[in-house]
Amino acid sequence: MPESLGVAVIGAGMAGKAHAAAYRTASALYRPTLPEIRLVSIGDVNAEFGLAAARRFGYERHDASWQAIAEADDIDVVSVVIANSLHREVVEGLLAAGKHVLCEKPLSDTLADARAMADAARAAEARGNLARIGFTYRRSPGIAAIRELIQNGTLGRPLHFSGRYWTDYGCSPEAPMSWRYKGGPGSGALADVGSHMTYIGEFLCGDIQAVSGGQLSTAIAKRPLPLGAVMGHDHAAVSDTFEAVENDDVAAFSAEFAQCIGSIEVSRVAAGHANSLMFEVFCENGAALFDQRRPAEIGLFLSEGPSAQNGYRQVILGPDHPYLAGGLPMDAPSVGFGQNEAFAYQARAFLEEVAGLPEAESLPRCATFDDGVRNMEVLAAVTESAQNNGKKVSL
Repeated sequence: MPESLGVAVIGAGMAGKAHAAAYRTASALYRPTLPEIRLVSIGDVNAEFGLAAARRFGYERHDASWQAIAEADDIDVVSVVIANSLHREVVEGLLAAGKHVLCEKPLSDTLADARAMADAARAAEARGNLARIGFTYRRSPGIAAIRELIQNGTLGRPLHFSGRYWTDYGCSPEAPMSWRYKGGPGSGALADVGSHMTYIGEFLCGDIQAVSGGQLSTAIAKRPLPLGAVMGHDHAAVSDTFEAVENDDVAAFSAEFAQCIGSIEVSRVAAGHANSLMFEVFCENGAALFDQRRPAEIGLFLSEGPSAQNGYRQVILGPDHPYLAGGLPMDAPSVGFGQNEAFAYQARAFLEEVAGLPEAESLPRCATFDDGVRNMEVLAAVTESAQNNGKKVSL
């Protein structure tokens, strides 16, 4: 095991700050088995954003380019949290420089680039450098608990899945133009939030074998250019110059999973739903539901006892559920937690693997770049379905 690991985060936006905070927390989550974690650099071309994030989360410096981070001898581990179209160049450059890389989803903006990145990851791993993708919601204790209930037979085989991820960051026509509104069909809401719901569906119900009924809709056709820099989903002062939106505000499709069928619907124009990831999975022995707005609980229905006395029960998550035992400073039932902790579990898992801790003594490993390619293959199939009147596309 190395004596220490130097960490950097490229991207000081909304998700970048979540990664930065997660590395700060990771070594204190559980008993101390990691080497010293050094918080070295926040990389961002916007010096104001980069410096602010570095100061807030206790990183030693800000670097203005990914190349500076690649060349730095004091950095071992890098999270890449920037526009999807930039992932390939930056990730491949970091891997070539001998860094361990955790990349945000989706893996890239095109399937061809994603596959090339997976090839680079396999070559890097043969040299001893890890490349992983952040499927953060796999770390949600509620979602992981539902998976356990399916796999241990309590709920049994899934029969039907219904998932929705509704957000409202694009519901205002005055929301400024950004990279999120650029790119080909399927690179909008489908890639941004649909990627999450797609891997969650597969996490619970097995591989998606075919999709059909694909729909992509651009609800707001043009957006104003911002007058200055924009971070994440922030709204800002805008000009009177507009550019066309190139991708989808709303997406929907039906899926044939390995064990059942289901439907997925995602939106970035769902007014009143800032971050509403919700699903229900119906199984042989009951059902379960999850709502990210109430992340410290799940709904559970088990088909037992008289129907007149049965129904969904509220299960408050605590130390008996995944990730929580020994992972909260106050290790007690009903303390509560939220989405930010999932990033910390993810960072901890990646650092454990980089440090060489045995898998049996670690959190579940992060997803591979091959998993990231798989996720993008599903999204590409949905896009193909939508562009061909909803035809069935097999994977």
